[in-house]
Amino acid sequence: MPISLLLSSPFPSPPPPPPPCRRRGTQWSAASVPSLRRVGLGAVRWADGGGRWCFAGTPRVATRARVAAGAGVSGGGSDGEGGGGTGIAAAAAATVVLAVMNRVLYKLALVPMKNYPFFLAQVTTFGYVIVYFSILFIRYRAGIVTKEMLALPKSRFMLIGILEALGVASGMAAAAMLPGPSIPVLSQSFLVWQLILSVLILGRKYRANQIFGCLLVTAGVILAVTSGANGGLFLSDVNLFWPSVLMASSACHAGASIIKEFVFIDGAKRLEGKRPDIFVVNSFGSGFQALFVFLLLPFLSNLKGITLAELPAYVNRGAACFLNIGGNLKDCHGAPLLPVLFIAMNMAFNISILNLVKMSTALVASLTATLAVPLSIYVLSLPLPYIPGGTSLSTSFLVGAAILVLGLLLYNLPKKSAGPTKTD
Repeated sequence: MPISLLLSSPFPSPPPPPPPCRRRGTQWSAASVPSLRRVGLGAVRWADGGGRWCFAGTPRVATRARVAAGAGVSGGGSDGEGGGGTGIAAAAAATVVLAVMNRVLYKLALVPMKNYPFFLAQVTTFGYVIVYFSILFIRYRAGIVTKEMLALPKSRFMLIGILEALGVASGMAAAAMLPGPSIPVLSQSFLVWQLILSVLILGRKYRANQIFGCLLVTAGVILAVTSGANGGLFLSDVNLFWPSVLMASSACHAGASIIKEFVFIDGAKRLEGKRPDIFVVNSFGSGFQALFVFLLLPFLSNLKGITLAELPAYVNRGAACFLNIGGNLKDCHGAPLLPVLFIAMNMAFNISILNLVKMSTALVASLTATLAVPLSIYVLSLPLPYIPGGTSLSTSFLVGAAILVLGLLLYNLPKKSAGPTKTD
C-alpha cells in the first residue's frame, strides 16, 4: 500500500453533503462517534465520503489475531468501493499470507532470542515509536493532525502504554517457551478478554451468537491447553505457567484496546465531533509502551529468573545476541535476520489489514484474520528452519483448535438488518 494513503487526510475539503452510508445496496448504520476495531494486530472504523463514521452492520467490538502482540494501525478513509471484487479478494489473500508469515516469524524470531525476549520486545517497541512518530510529524505538517489532538490528556495514553508493555514483554517471554502451534490458539483468548472488559468498562451489549462464539473460543482454548496433560504428545512437557502467562498477556492487550476505544469516544467529545487521528493514539501509546517496557524490565526479568544485579549484563548479552556479534553466541543462530524480518513483517501485516479494511469492511478483515489461525497452526507444526523437529499435534489439540475457529466464525456472523440501526 502506498505510504501516501497512510498520510492522506480522511476528510476531503470541502466535504459534500453526507449521503446515507451504503455499500452495494446494503444499508450501513451511521454514527457520530468513532471507535477502534482490533483485528489480528489491529483494524479500524473508517469514515465515508461525508466524514461520518459508518459501521458495517456489526456491533462495535474489537477482535484479534495480537499479535501480538502489539499494535493496531489505522487510518481514515474510504467508503469501501476501492478495488472491486477481484481487488478485495487479492488483498484478503495477501493479508492471510502476511498474517501466517507474521505468526511464523514471531516464533522464529524467538529462537535466537529465546533467552532475551525482553530485549526483543524493547527493540520492536522502539521500531514502532520511530515509524509512528515519523508519520505523525508528516501528518501534523500537512494539517491533518491538529494541536487540539496533540493536547488530549496523556494519562490515558500512559495507561495504554503500561498495558501494552506488560502484554508484549510477557507474551514474548511465554511464546519463547511454548510450542509454535499453541501460540495462535492461546492468543485467541484476546477475544474473550475483550468481550468481558468491554462489558465491564464500556457497558457493551452483545448478541447471542457472539456470546456463544466466545464460549466456544474459551472451550477450544481450554481443550488445547489441557491437551497432553494426561500423557499426550503436545503440551505434556510444558508447565501450565507459560500458557497462563500468554493468556494474561492477551488480557493486557485487550485492556489496552478498550482504553484506546474510550480515547476515541472521549476525544470526539473533546474535539467537538472530530475524531482523534489514529496516529496520535498509536504514537503516544507506543511512546509510553517503550518507556514502560524499559522501566518494568527489572520486574519482568524475574519471569526469567534474572535479578536486578544481573540486568545490565543481560541487556549487553541481549544486544550482542540480536546483532550476532561478540563472544559465546552459539544459541543466537538466525539473528539478526529473523528478528528484523519479524519486525518488518509485523508492520507489513498491520498495513495490509488497514488496506483491506479500506477496500472492504472490518468484517472481511476479521474473517480473514480468523482464516489465518488454522493455517498458522498447521505451518508452525511443520519442520521449519531453526525448528527442524516440528511439533506433533494431539487429537485433543486439533479438536480444540477446530472448536476455537468455529467460535470465531460464529462470533463474526453479520447482523441482519433491513434498515439503519443505531450502534451502541
